[in-house]
Amino acid sequence: MKERIAAYARASGFAKMGVCRPDAIPQVKKRLEEFVEDGRHGQMAWMANRMHWRGDPVALWPEARSVIMLAEPYTPDHDPLESLERRDRAAISVYAQNRDYHDIVKKRLKRVGRWLIEQSPGAEIKVFVDTAPVMEKPLAAAAGLGWQGKHTNLLSRDLGNWFFLGAIFTTLELEPDDPAREHCGNCRACLDICPTEAFPAPYQLDARRCISYLTIEHKGPVDTELRARMGNRIYGCDDCLAVCPWNKFAAHAQETRYAAREDLRDPPLSMLAALDDAEFRARFSGSPIKRIGRGRFVRNVLYAIGNSGDQTLIPTAQAQADDEDPVVADAARWAVQRLKG
Repeated sequence: MKERIAAYARASGFAKMGVCRPDAIPQVKKRLEEFVEDGRHGQMAWMANRMHWRGDPVALWPEARSVIMLAEPYTPDHDPLESLERRDRAAISVYAQNRDYHDIVKKRLKRVGRWLIEQSPGAEIKVFVDTAPVMEKPLAAAAGLGWQGKHTNLLSRDLGNWFFLGAIFTTLELEPDDPAREHCGNCRACLDICPTEAFPAPYQLDARRCISYLTIEHKGPVDTELRARMGNRIYGCDDCLAVCPWNKFAAHAQETRYAAREDLRDPPLSMLAALDDAEFRARFSGSPIKRIGRGRFVRNVLYAIGNSGDQTLIPTAQAQADDEDPVVADAARWAVQRLKG
């Protein structure tokens, strides 16, 4: 049955599958508690509020007997670090340059799940893609898909680190796979490239300094010291993923809806800063970017304008200095002052 599930999953678009028991990650609960106690989760209160489920998959669904972890590549066809050189343009994380992966991966998971139920009458399933209190990365490592690298993201010897994870919890008893071994060695590329020094130590992340957190999860003004380090990254950050040497083995993305939309491949900052709420919603319909809202998005764009060094963008920033959103207005004034030196 396990081999048949893997074959069907591959036919459905997934590149790799592994299986573990729901109780395969007992070390996670303590690590998560320490992460939250240290305040490294920042404003992500949901991590603390739902910690009893997140730290123990058994508590999430006691009837589950197996966790099927699946990987789907979204490997870019270009080097994301090149976008950082075009300072009058916006750098958007690779995963957010087209359709929302949550919708795509979840549909695939449901397809595999329905097939599993048809083949095993009486079996039950629950599918999860990044929005439930599930620790996908530790579970995927326990299922043998890869290991959590020094940047805390999942790495695979045959997939690199450009892939999404999905989980199918099931009451079906399946043979678990062996956990993956760590293969980072002495490499520090992901730690050394981080522009905000968000890694206190290898295998540890302080979200409060991570640009992905700052541009997506953090509400309100960003600390001025960190604004200056954000460069032109307006939604997410790919630096630590892009420099990983294991990407030389990265699998190609098969899903065309992950390929970058032309209007989201290094779009001009001046155009993005001028978006009103209706224009923002229309442009990012179906995109993960839409969920942060126009205010947070334009805040990020104005920080990027302030970091651009391009004085021709001063009028663009000044136009937002009286925005009804005080955070946007603050970002606009900061950008103008920074560009004026």
